[in-house]
Amino acid sequence: MSQYDYDLFVIGAGSGGVRAARIAAQHGARVAVAEEFRYGGTCVIRGCVPKKLFVYASKFPKEFEDAAGYGWNVSEKPSFDFNALVAAKDKEIERLEGIYRRNLEKAGVELHDTRAVLEGPHEVRLLATGKVVTAERILIAVGAKANIDPGLPGSEHVITSNEAFHLDKLPKSILITGGGYIAVEFAGIFAGMGVDTTLMYRREQIMRGFDDDLRATLHQEMEKKGIKIITQDTVTRIDKEGDELHVTAKSGAQMTFDKVMFAIGRSPNTEGLGLEKAGVVMDASGAIKVSADSQTNVPNIYAVGDVTNRANLTPVALREGHAFADSVYGKKEWVVDHSLIPTAVFSQPEIGTAGLTQAEAEQKYDNLDIYKATFRPMKYTLSGRDEKTLLKMIVDADTDKILGVHIMGPESGELIQMIGVTMVMGATKADYDRTIAVHPTSAEELVTMREPSERIRKNG
Repeated sequence: MSQYDYDLFVIGAGSGGVRAARIAAQHGARVAVAEEFRYGGTCVIRGCVPKKLFVYASKFPKEFEDAAGYGWNVSEKPSFDFNALVAAKDKEIERLEGIYRRNLEKAGVELHDTRAVLEGPHEVRLLATGKVVTAERILIAVGAKANIDPGLPGSEHVITSNEAFHLDKLPKSILITGGGYIAVEFAGIFAGMGVDTTLMYRREQIMRGFDDDLRATLHQEMEKKGIKIITQDTVTRIDKEGDELHVTAKSGAQMTFDKVMFAIGRSPNTEGLGLEKAGVVMDASGAIKVSADSQTNVPNIYAVGDVTNRANLTPVALREGHAFADSVYGKKEWVVDHSLIPTAVFSQPEIGTAGLTQAEAEQKYDNLDIYKATFRPMKYTLSGRDEKTLLKMIVDADTDKILGVHIMGPESGELIQMIGVTMVMGATKADYDRTIAVHPTSAEELVTMREPSERIRKNG
């Protein structure tokens, strides 16, 4: 008989924690999970899933306009019920949360609907009852939380992506601060729903860390949609007067909005978790330090997902949780390769990216061939919509290996998934060249680009 109540106790029922708990239980471990809010975590409850539903909703006005180019007569102006969207979204999230719960229960995992904190290397306190339980191993999968500058005068008037999904009504105007994927996605959402939208970012160009051509093109396309983008400026003060928020910027500009949303990054959700009691080491940002196999400095305590600040994406957390469970309980040791992670940004237009940016490739490789194509998607030829698709491929000229692919346009998220498969397999430009094109598609450009648009040679 084990000296512990459980073989594994998981704190946090987001994507990584749920996957780890379920797989570990299927391998025969006695597993429990504690979750203080709702099962499914940020992605399912207040992140990528509801966000994409909102993205879909925000695209319909454009679809109605484009329909006229194809002979459709929308005789009455379409109307939009924001509250109906929120209610439908909530119903779907409730359905998904139920699936997460049922899958854990089917696997034999014991569920604790409470916040849990560490009391020691093997001890966990359930705050709802005060009960302390023990586990041979503990997995921390509590994710991250949205940042708000607490020192900013008027920060109490700010919303984050969390609250954006539960607004009582759609604002007439909104300021979104930040330049990352959450900021640009919500800018597209609100603008598509008819909100007067302004994006403010403290650096020179939005989407830091992405390929420069994508960054510049997205900036242009967002402005075409009526989104005002202010760069190299920040909010220094927010004053509320009635229903209006008066914003003062570092530049001295004065602006008024119905809502101000901060999308300035996320921080590991480790505050008050009891990590110090257990002796778990964190970095300066509060992220839990782990090895490649997700083990902390305390041998029986592991961590996966955004709380480790390695690659803060839901599919990565899933893989990390699965790798942990297989390795520890399934006698199938493996670790997650973080070196090549395909990802999508549901901006408008949509982005898909995998591998190195051109700037990163130029730092690591001497000779590069850059292939690039920009064109109007076929769908918009009859509607006359002025929106461009961008396809870019970065190739090591010495080995012909594809180092990076960056795309922007309709369904880029779907396309980059399969592109990522080819890159993980080590695809070369020659592999793409000998692949027969699927016509007529935007993606066929990736296998028909023959001459580089740019050749970079460090030694002449």
